[in-house]
Amino acid sequence: MGAGAAEPSAIEERLVLGAARLGLTLTPDQQSRLLQFLALLARWNQVYNLTAVRDPLEMVAKHLLDSLAIQPFLFGDSVLDIGTGAGLPGLPLAILEPARRFALLDGNGKKIRFVRQAAMELGLDNVAPVQARIETYRPDRKFSTIVSRAVAEADLLCVLKADLLACPGRLLLMKGRHPDASPVNRGWPSTALTVHRLNIPFLDVPRHLIELRSD
Repeated sequence: MGAGAAEPSAIEERLVLGAARLGLTLTPDQQSRLLQFLALLARWNQVYNLTAVRDPLEMVAKHLLDSLAIQPFLFGDSVLDIGTGAGLPGLPLAILEPARRFALLDGNGKKIRFVRQAAMELGLDNVAPVQARIETYRPDRKFSTIVSRAVAEADLLCVLKADLLACPGRLLLMKGRHPDASPVNRGWPSTALTVHRLNIPFLDVPRHLIELRSD
């Protein structure tokens, strides 16, 4: 990993500065847990290949700040993270939002094992890791917010068909480039759909958030 003596302080500095640019003031406990999550991810990634990003300093922007940027768009008290992978954006958001309940869903066993271990080590009692595919996931309740960094727009109908979003509720899809006319428009009034441009500190690539409201 090429860690030098200054690396931990550089990572911490980038996280604090980046969070401030997002308008977030991290408590010492939140900051400590986010850094602990990053260290866990970097360590597990060496063996389990959870993410293509190898450099922990790069992970700050590409994983932590990217996840935290959607915190203002969360709605209600329950959040479902579909295709959570290594717990993104669910785990960083759960650290910031202890009063909200998070279900982190993924079909990949090794990734859910990491999420379960990370939630335990970070003391996140508000996180429930679930190994399942969205097509077969049948929880006993609907969710106020459904979020995903992984669901392709072409697969969105599968998410909608699962009927897991409460009313009122928010479906948040994290994307790179600004989406053009796409499947997200099917069955939703145009007034219910908003595309937000996200400015992620230290990340020089476009990021957008598709917000669908079921009001």
